[in-house]
Parts: sequence; C-alpha cells; structure tokens
Amino acid sequence: MTSALAVAEGKLRDCRALQIGALARAYAALDAPGEETRLVGGAVRDLLLGAPPGDFDLATTALPQEGMRRAEAAGLRAVPTGVEHGTFTLVVDGKPIEVTTLREDVETFGRHAKVRFGRDFAADAERRDFTVNALSLGRDGRLYDYCGGLADLEAGRVRFIGDARQRIREDYLRILRFLRFSARFSAGPLDAEGFGAAIAEREGLSILSRERVRAELLKLLVAARAVEVVAAGTEAGLIGALLAGVADPARFERCARLEGARGEAPDAIRRLAALAVVVREDAERLRESLRLSNAEASRLDAFARACQERHGALAPPSLSDLWTLLFERGRDGARDALTIWQIDAGASGDPQRFRSAYRFVSDTPPPRPPFSGADILARGVGPGQRVGAALKKLQALWIRAGFPREPETLSRLIDEATGD
Repeated sequence: MTSALAVAEGKLRDCRALQIGALARAYAALDAPGEETRLVGGAVRDLLLGAPPGDFDLATTALPQEGMRRAEAAGLRAVPTGVEHGTFTLVVDGKPIEVTTLREDVETFGRHAKVRFGRDFAADAERRDFTVNALSLGRDGRLYDYCGGLADLEAGRVRFIGDARQRIREDYLRILRFLRFSARFSAGPLDAEGFGAAIAEREGLSILSRERVRAELLKLLVAARAVEVVAAGTEAGLIGALLAGVADPARFERCARLEGARGEAPDAIRRLAALAVVVREDAERLRESLRLSNAEASRLDAFARACQERHGALAPPSLSDLWTLLFERGRDGARDALTIWQIDAGASGDPQRFRSAYRFVSDTPPPRPPFSGADILARGVGPGQRVGAALKKLQALWIRAGFPREPETLSRLIDEATGD
C-alpha cells in the first residue's frame, strides 16, 4: 500500500537505524539462532513517522539470564535492572537499551501484575496500552502489527487495545497517557471509547504517585495539540483533579498562542502557570501536588507574584520599571513576568507595546550595581550589619535614580546611603 509513513510492503523504508550503531550491536548479540528480538515502543513510532528515534527498547524471546549471557559474550555490558520482571539494560557505546523478555499477564493489580514469560510476540503486543504502541520491528526492518496500530498511526487515532476500562484499571496512569498520546499523535477528536473510559475511571487518578503524574502532565502540556486536549480533559474533570485546583484552559490557550506568535518552543512550566496559577497559594499547592523541583516551584511562585503585582494591567510597565524588573528578576524572570501579564491582558492588551517590552528585556543585559561594600567601608562605616544596611539603602537609591553610572551621581548616592 502507499503510505505517508516510512513503510512500504510491510518493511521500514530506511533500515539504517537498525543496521548501524548501538542498536545494530544489540540486535547482533541477542537475535541469534533459537531466539528472536525486535524493537518495540516509541522508537518504532518515531521511525515510521520519519523522526529521529529516542530511547531504544527491545523485546526478546530469550529469558533474562540467557539474554545477559549472550550480551556479555558479545562484549556488551548487561545490567540486571529488573530481571525478576524480565528486564535488563544493555549499555552499548554509552547508550542504554532496555531489553525485556516477552510476557503475558496472569493477574493485574492496578499498576502491578503477575506475569509469566512467553515467546509469543502477538500476546505481548496485546498486553500493551495503545495500538500505536504495539508495533514492533525485526532486525531486517519488517514491521509486525497485531492490533491495527499502523492504520491508527496513519489516520491519527489513539485507541486502547481491547477493553479500554480494563486497560486503565491495569494502570490508572494510562488516563494521562491517553490524553498525552492523543495530544501528540491524534488528528481529530479524542477516541470516544477511550475518553469515556478515562472519565468513568477517573477516581483511580487519586492513587497515582505524584512523581508519575508530574512527569506525564508536563509532557502533555507541551504536546502538539495540548490546547484542544487540555480543554477537553478539563471539561471532563480530569485535569482539575490532578492539579488539586481550578484549571483555566482559555488562559492556557492564550499562552500557547503567544508562544507560537513569538516563535518560541512550548515551555511546560510557563504553560502550567497559565493553566493553574493566579495567586501564590496556587504555586505552593502545585509544588506539593506534583512534587515539583525547587527550581520549578520557584518559577511558578514568581509567575504568581507577577500576577498579583499588576492584576488587571492592559499594558507593560514603563521603561524605568522594565529596568527595575530586569535588575530584580534577571532576563528570564523578566520575560516570564511580561508573558503572564500579556496573557492576562488578553484581547484588551496592547500587543505592540508588549512586543517592544519583551524585546527590550530579551536584548538588554540586566543592570549590575557599579558599587560594592568596599565603597561603604571607604566612607568610614564600620564592618558588620551597618555595611549591609547601608548597601541595601544604596541599592534602593540607585534603582530610584534610574541606575546611573556617572561617578558624581554615584558618589552623591553613596554619601546619602552612609549619612546619619
């Protein structure tokens, strides 16, 4: 068949990724007589879409100990990262490649399952989450598709394999993965069966670890069709539950549009702030509910402070205030503040003035004080707390004076800061 995907007559058109480099060495070690090994997961999708593949994952008929023995015999390093579950990691030319023995679920308990090892690639495919994730590639580039994933990938559909509710009950994170994969690969509305199952099983989101939710949610927020999917997920009560608060998809959309107008890459934390941060309590709540890093939480808090400082403003600050913004928050912080102000101004804002202000803080080095504690000491102020207090006063005077650098002006300001 003729396909927009990089496949023809059941084989990958360009097999070089399978035949050179780390993946080729892994195949050569494991795909020996008596066993079969195939590439599975996201790298298969990437290759079919003509995109550079990310991490490599291999599925094999070989039992873990046998796979590790073969790898080490071929001079590769094998790390037993999860042999009790059938998984070990090959390190080839410094690149990790996860290898998992084919499995069949005997019983499932939420995220956990009792499995047995098998040799049936079709059975292994049928235990995966979505049809587009169940494709596999042989060493020769032949494509194996047991669940209709190729047609779904070409049509822009993301569907669960088998009964959607059952797939979700096996791991409730699949609700978020359904939204993320739909935002990345789908070309139309969310699959009705999958979306209905996600809504019906949404209570299961509460048992997920916050670290897993954070990782999946931040990927969703920057996906190609995040605006549409986040809006649908919010209306269905899925997104707000994850944020432990109120989500604002219209504000999220304005953020995405602004990034596009500027030609900027999607920024997950900026988009999270637009979606769910208005006051500092929102930022603190998200720190806890999503287990954010200190840097991420600090940035959200800065977004919240900016929102409160200029609530209702329809234009950016004056030039003198932009200098102060640059000094106090640095270039990245100033850009974030201007971004959230323009998002909140919406259609009533002045886009030309915001563009000019954003260009200014992007192109202008933040001002640096042309003085130090030594200048305070030179005026006869004794060391200790008095120096710190005088320096703080001097900085405030310097900002108020418009960041001057002329020696005469600076001398006058130092005199004022150190005078009784």
